Amino acid sequence: MSDGNVSSPPPSMPPAINGSASMEKQFKGLLALLEESGVIRERIKSVVMEIESAARAMHSELLLVHRSLPVPEVLEKARAQIDVLKDLYRRLSDILRECPGQYYRYHEDWRSGTQTVVSLIAYLHYLEMGSLLTHDQAEEKLGLDASDFCLDIEDYLTGLCFMSNEMPRYVVNQVTAGDYDCPRKIMKFLTDLHASFRMLNLRNDFLRRKFDSLKYDLRRVEEVYYDVKIEAW
Repeated sequence: MSDGNVSSPPPSMPPAINGSASMEKQFKGLLALLEESGVIRERIKSVVMEIESAARAMHSELLLVHRSLPVPEVLEKARAQIDVLKDLYRRLSDILRECPGQYYRYHEDWRSGTQTVVSLIAYLHYLEMGSLLTHDQAEEKLGLDASDFCLDIEDYLTGLCFMSNEMPRYVVNQVTAGDYDCPRKIMKFLTDLHASFRMLNLRNDFLRRKFDSLKYDLRRVEEVYYDVKIEAW
């Protein structure tokens, strides 16, 4: 007997893909999406190649600081590449605007190059200002907008670790050139940077390994500092 309750119909299920025609239609749609994504990726890679080229040019200029005390002319040539990089990141941003919400779908294509760029502009910033390039300052220098095309935080942090790799060599060459106070300054800077990194709960394995390299950079600078101090005695 009926208890007076009207049973509700079963929930509707999405229609199954029946027959070769329906299956072919779906895969044609998927093919179109893959081709569209491939075109976008090729455009991104083309710009990334130019970013890497500009980064190499900037690195070549910054290598000159290992041969003598940093002079405005040397740093000015390196700084000129920032405008080039800024324009290239604008072009990347324009491409990403065509596919909103897809930043991390293509992020791997520019991740490595961006980490290198951050290391270079952070190194240049230290040589000019004697301080750490902040995340906001890095975005500003590259013309990035947090609401549109941001600088990934892990890319920024990895770039800082790469930057620290330049410091031991820089310190040794500066002492050779007669700047005996340089080891003390760099040691304090790296000590503060190392302490700041320790505040982070690093879950990224690659970033954690790069943080370990920062510790070794600090240790090498400390050795130079103490050698200079012993010589002074």
